[in-house]
Amino acid sequence: MSAPVQPSKDVSKVAELLYEAHQSGNPCQPVKDLLEAGGPEAAYQAQELNTQRWLDEGRRLVGRKIGLTSTAVQKQLGVNQPDYGMLFADMSVDEAAEIEVGRLMQPKAEAEIAFVLGSDLPHPDTTTAEMMRATEFVVAALEIVDSRVAQWNISFLDTVADNASSGLFVLGSQPAKLSEVDLLSAGMVMERRGEPISTGAGRACLGSPVSAATWLARTMARAGRPVQAGDTILSGALGPMVAVEPGDVIEARISGLGSVTAAFGQ
Repeated sequence: MSAPVQPSKDVSKVAELLYEAHQSGNPCQPVKDLLEAGGPEAAYQAQELNTQRWLDEGRRLVGRKIGLTSTAVQKQLGVNQPDYGMLFADMSVDEAAEIEVGRLMQPKAEAEIAFVLGSDLPHPDTTTAEMMRATEFVVAALEIVDSRVAQWNISFLDTVADNASSGLFVLGSQPAKLSEVDLLSAGMVMERRGEPISTGAGRACLGSPVSAATWLARTMARAGRPVQAGDTILSGALGPMVAVEPGDVIEARISGLGSVTAAFGQ
């Protein structure tokens, strides 16, 4: 990575507030007022401060996520552009594992298509063809988003600084080659205990999940944290996110990719 720009006192304060909320499980108040002068660049600086802090503490990067790709989700949060965040190994949850109550503060679930890479994508001008060639397989995924900001009272600056409101993620068990799936037309239904709660399709994700993944690869190369072989890319929600309560069982079915389930403890 290139030499980082020295963060302002406000950026450092934001990073510390969000780090303390993450560690304690007690959400903080919105941080947008401390970031408005610096805009999105300042918010990403705060995110990077905590990313590096966690890496120094031993957490391991295993991928990236693009957020706010769905028009429906953008409307929910009042924004009009995507963002990105880091995926750490300890955020990955096996389908067979129950997610403990208290592990997250304000969880919400959204169904996505995950790309798992077979080669590095180091260039800021990564092409769609390079993204498709680098993809080892795609798989159905649930992202369990969370916010360290009280009551999800977030702006674009809040969610960017808060690692794009990342929480946990669950990958399904039916990987497929890109050539085997029509991602544009792939329909999604997400259910809670058998009751539909969210629907969507591949086109809801920046027009195409491949386009979203390519945007993310380019953006991460420019940010100095390019995606690499073995990394997982969460390409964005296919429909509206929904709040999760203790005891919920969330299942998403995506055409051509089977299903993926997350179970939450009582």
